[in-house]
Amino acid sequence: MAETGRRRSERLFLTFPIRVEGSDATGKPFSEMTRTVVVNRHGARIQLRQEAAAGQTVRITNTVSERRGNFRVVGLAQARTDKAAEWGVECLDEGRNIWGIDFPPVDEQATEGSVVLACRGCGQVALTNISLVEFDVLDGTGSLFRPCKQCNQATAWAYSANPVGTPPQKLADEVAVKGDARVAPSAPVVATQVSDEVPAPAAVVATKEDVPVPPARTEQRKSPRLALRLPIRVRSESGVIELTKSENVSKGGLAFTSEKVFQVGEALRVTCPHNPIGDNIEVSARVVHCTEVAGGGRYFYGVKYEK
Repeated sequence: MAETGRRRSERLFLTFPIRVEGSDATGKPFSEMTRTVVVNRHGARIQLRQEAAAGQTVRITNTVSERRGNFRVVGLAQARTDKAAEWGVECLDEGRNIWGIDFPPVDEQATEGSVVLACRGCGQVALTNISLVEFDVLDGTGSLFRPCKQCNQATAWAYSANPVGTPPQKLADEVAVKGDARVAPSAPVVATQVSDEVPAPAAVVATKEDVPVPPARTEQRKSPRLALRLPIRVRSESGVIELTKSENVSKGGLAFTSEKVFQVGEALRVTCPHNPIGDNIEVSARVVHCTEVAGGGRYFYGVKYEK
């Protein structure tokens, strides 16, 4: 089942290129170029080759927007592989949001779905709660009219694929080549830079050495991923049924998390979105990758639709 009541805010499986600055166990300063695995209102799960320690303070910079903040290392989220470990970090600067995404208030978390949208007027990016009816409109027309705090009026909001760190112009060029109007933001999505410099932790001294970003899975995507969380049903041929939410969606498939075990290569039947009181369309899919989520007992699956 989907997780409920465990998190203070919605979390998104999004990759941002970041720079992490701090000091190692010997007190030697380091600066590492890496990436996020998951982000939320209060912090993130990050990949780090440098050895960290719970309670340590580091400075993290979102290298897309140059927003930065001081973060506390909460603990090891996933054990080290041959390349890096994953650490949970929490922002120490009250009210600071270096991701450039407007997360909904915690008391509005109960919703049928959520999606990262961009305002066509000003380019503001927000994680937006939507109903299945609103999703039908969004999927059919490519936009929804919703209030925008920056524009101070109701504006058209469209899918935003930019929060994963793609430069706005490159994203626009890629969408233009694909010719898919439904996922193309009409205005560049640019996070506003902050002018106030956040002091680095006392032991931090930035170095000029930039370590290459650990590569994400090598994938040749034919369509962009959208940070779209919708209720889904997954059914295996052996009769295992899971009701959860998608983590991201593309035309070729989707990703989801589950406590149930599915094997890479296993055939599934997927309903997305799943409406328990309405008509649903079930499609054939196959598991193409599986990664254990932090804390154990839960897995992140990627599935590909079959023709």
